[in-house]
Formats: sequence, structure tokens, C-alpha cells
Amino acid sequence: MTYDSWLLFTSIALMATITPGPAILLVSTHSVSFGTKYSVATMVGNVSGLFIMSLLSVMGLSAIILHSVPIFFTVKLLGAGYLIFLGLKLWRNGFGLETIRAAEKGEVRHQPNIIKLYVNGLLVALTNPKAIAFTTALFPQFIQSDRPMLPQFSILIVTFMFLSFVCLLGYAMMAEGTKNRSAQIKVPGFMSKVFGCVFIGSGIFLATATQK
Repeated sequence: MTYDSWLLFTSIALMATITPGPAILLVSTHSVSFGTKYSVATMVGNVSGLFIMSLLSVMGLSAIILHSVPIFFTVKLLGAGYLIFLGLKLWRNGFGLETIRAAEKGEVRHQPNIIKLYVNGLLVALTNPKAIAFTTALFPQFIQSDRPMLPQFSILIVTFMFLSFVCLLGYAMMAEGTKNRSAQIKVPGFMSKVFGCVFIGSGIFLATATQK
């Protein structure tokens, strides 16, 4: 892989990772609910999912998923259903800011389940057919067959994961900043409804995704 090829890959991957999607929405929600520090677990989970999909792309398995109607349909429905579930839960329960503020006043200490946040991020990544299509279509375009494969794929995977994590972290910090600025007004309740609707909308949109 040449340096120019790597720069082109980095530019495309950056545009893909910085574009709002289910992962950014989930991380932003967790950042508003628990703070950026805890939402890092969600980011790590999502990046782990991207790593797994990248490995599947290397082995050619993601192409099988992408072109197999039953498997693709199953992955699509699981992803859509999970996003809709998260949206309904957020709509009904909100961000849980009341519990967090009570903890900040010295009452019951509220600590989110790190493993649960990690799994949420992992599932959103693994059940997103658009991400599967992206890794399947993009990675092979930047591989030179006359050079060792492992170093090239390693560079692409590490670059992709790094950009994903940085973009997610940026959105998480912005989301927490928005929460802090709106702490004294009745915005959080409205925001939870908006985020819930976006989750549900994303799930419905994902359910209509096609293989082409």
C-alpha cells in the first residue's frame, strides 16, 4: 500500500465515521446520561464490533453475509429491532438524569453497568448492515495483491478503528456539553423524546436497507 492510497482511504473512512449514524446516536445518548467517561465503554464496544467486521472482511465472510438473502435479512431485522427497542426505552424512561443528579447531591450513588454499555456499542456495530457493506466494499480497493496482505489489512483496520473512536469521542464530548448547558432548563426531557424518535426512525430506516 502506498502513502497516497492510505491518505485516500483515511479521507473516505473519516467521512464515513464522522457522518451521524446509530453508533454516534448511541454514544451521544450514553454521554448525556452518564457522562463522557462512562460512554467510552460504548465507544470501545462499537470499535470492537468494527474490528470483528473488518476481520470478517479480510476472511471474505462479510461478503457472504452481504450477498446471502436470509443472513442479511436476519442481521437487518436484529439491528432494526434493537434500535427501535432502544428508542422506545429512551422515550419512556428518558436519560435518567434525575437519578444522576440525586447521586451528585450525595444521595444514592448511580453507576452505570460498564459491561452493558460495552455490549450496547458492540451490538449496534455488529447488526448494522451498512457497516458490513462499507468494510466489504472499501477494504479490498486499497489492497495490493503483489504485497503482503497482513501488514496492509492491519494498517487499514487500525486506521479505521482509530478514526471511529476519535469521532465517537468528539460527539460524546459535544453531547455532554449540551447537557451541561441545558441543565437548568427543561430541555433534557425534550431531548430524550427527540433521541428516542431518532433511534426509532433509524431502526425503521435500517429495516428498509437493501443488499445493493
